[in-house]
Amino acid sequence: MTTSPRKPPHPPARRVEVLAFDQAQLLDVAGPLQVFASANDHAGARGEAPPYRTALVAARSPVRTSSGLAMLAERLPRPSTPVDTLLVAGGRGVAQVARDASLLSWFAARARHARRVGSVCTGAFVLGAAGLLDGRRAVTHWQDCAELARQFPLARVEIDPIFVCDGAVWSSAGVTAGIDLALAMVEADLGHDASMAVARELVVFLKRPGGQAQFSSAPAAASTRCMRGWPRTSMPICRWPRWPSAPA
Repeated sequence: MTTSPRKPPHPPARRVEVLAFDQAQLLDVAGPLQVFASANDHAGARGEAPPYRTALVAARSPVRTSSGLAMLAERLPRPSTPVDTLLVAGGRGVAQVARDASLLSWFAARARHARRVGSVCTGAFVLGAAGLLDGRRAVTHWQDCAELARQFPLARVEIDPIFVCDGAVWSSAGVTAGIDLALAMVEADLGHDASMAVARELVVFLKRPGGQAQFSSAPAAASTRCMRGWPRTSMPICRWPRWPSAPA
């Protein structure tokens, strides 16, 4: 008597957390979350298990974004709880977060248990305040690159990339660039076809042409000052490593 072979078990869904706060930029939160949700939709249409479990987390709930929309959030999990991807939004309230010793301590501890950590827009200031940008390449909104370099001189701040990953630390340019960053994460996790399907659904570029310097009002020559002397390079913006299997 023959038996049909068992199907291999589905890999556990990767938990993705986005840290929000009062006066966060709404698109910094919603853009990346929708990319991961659309990746789940794509997997479901193929009869596959969802690859991601997304969560909005905050020190208190609800959080009111700078656009006035309030959002319910989960309480901050214990730092040691398994997490795959930890992101932090940017926005008007980021300066207060970057001065909040308790929240920064949680974020730094949580990052140690994450496979990768990233920021959207001015969320890079939280990464810097948590000590995660020292010696690493990073980017933020073009208007804030000089200030990021001033506050965190050990970071290698670049003005033009739409997103950067340096090892397990990712950062993106302003606002909608969080979508680009999340698409790149999906491509790193699930491959080109999955990320292309998500980009098509959201009607966005998989890899948009040009960098964020095209949006800057500063002359190109002056914009290089925010890089603290680091030369422009033709190296890839992000070299995606082969990641180990994600935690449950």
